[in-house]
Amino acid sequence: MFIDTHTHLFFKNFDEDRADVIQNAIDSGIKFMIVPGTDIATSKQAVELAEKYTSVYAAVGVHPHDTKDWNDNLIDELRELAKHEKVVAIGEIGLDYFYDFSPKDNQHQAFDKQIKLALELNLPVIIHNRDSNEDIMEFARKYKNTPLKAQYHCFAGSVENARELVEMGHFISFTGNITFKKANSIREVISKVSIENILLETDSPFLTPEPYRGKRNEPKNIPIIAQVIAETQHLRVEDVARTTSWNAYKLFGIGEKMKLSFTYQIGESLYINVTNRCNSDCIFCDRKGDAVINGYSLKMTKAQEPEAETYISEIGDPKKYKEIVFCGYGEPTIRWDVVKQIAKYVKVNGGKTRMNSDGHGNFINKRDITPELKGVIDTISISLNSTDKTQYAKLMRVDESLHAEMIDFAKKAKEFTNVVMSIVGLSSVDTENAKQFVKNEIGVSFREREYF
Repeated sequence: MFIDTHTHLFFKNFDEDRADVIQNAIDSGIKFMIVPGTDIATSKQAVELAEKYTSVYAAVGVHPHDTKDWNDNLIDELRELAKHEKVVAIGEIGLDYFYDFSPKDNQHQAFDKQIKLALELNLPVIIHNRDSNEDIMEFARKYKNTPLKAQYHCFAGSVENARELVEMGHFISFTGNITFKKANSIREVISKVSIENILLETDSPFLTPEPYRGKRNEPKNIPIIAQVIAETQHLRVEDVARTTSWNAYKLFGIGEKMKLSFTYQIGESLYINVTNRCNSDCIFCDRKGDAVINGYSLKMTKAQEPEAETYISEIGDPKKYKEIVFCGYGEPTIRWDVVKQIAKYVKVNGGKTRMNSDGHGNFINKRDITPELKGVIDTISISLNSTDKTQYAKLMRVDESLHAEMIDFAKKAKEFTNVVMSIVGLSSVDTENAKQFVKNEIGVSFREREYF
């Protein structure tokens, strides 16, 4: 299932076959479509389309191109339109300095007023940005400490911008332009941002993807965009569809929650959801929230934790997968005996194993478990997160002493298995320093994980 989070189906070039366009989208696996208005008139049209078609939802707002005659009384009209049950956002709003259609002062005033309306109504915003990146980021920073959540449509910023927005809790989305030959910089952003922070959109009737460039764009082209994202992130298209649909649910409330998964496939690997319990409480972990990753629900209580046989049954032939990964929203060494039982089954049957850990396994089990990794866990990925013990403690919300515990665990573990130490790509963490520390002090591999 896909969701096209941005399609202007009210445009006149859809007048003759709009119903067919919507049906073609549904037939192509696009279950829902969001139609953002660009002024009062088209916002009303978006609402009318949402009323007429079950698969269509609406957003209401005034686009920067249409703010030349802005007055604050328009907020009252938008507020009234936003009362409709199928209005899921305020948008399309933002800034555009490419065309000289509206004075900057008008654009800024309209943008700010509509953001405030979204906060009042507890709705997300859909943001347009063209040649206005610096000011767009300033608006984002202005509202950083508010409940505001946004979709940065047809993302046009840098990797650094994307990471900053993600850290604020926002989403970015990409259109058919990512299929163009000269889209290397956009694809670079896609490669550096977790799929957990990406939405799909067509921006129809504009930005038609290859190989249909030059023709009218339609929501049915979403799978083409998803394919490029999948290739860039080394995922399957179904991973992109599932995850971005969940992202749309989180931001816009469209769709439904997933059921609990004990095992879950991402790309060519099968992941094992061992436990939600953890001795850490990382600031970047959603363990206490929805506990969803890539569209899979991993939320479970201790009473719901299955025995090894359940996982083994779901794995089947481990050779079907690139590797079997012990990774969820908890610390797998809390159930070390279960992990070993599953891992031994995998190894006996010709599979490969990896375990993601906070490196506190010896502390948790009150003994040195690293010799037990030999022949059972092929690779262990340990969360370094910071070389500074004070920052580490703040990021993971643990005692500072566990930093040394984690380092000691890594040094011992490398005698028995392949070790990778990782950090989360946060702007506050010194990536280069961490990389050199891992290489020179620990003598193992290093990886930077994307924040989501």
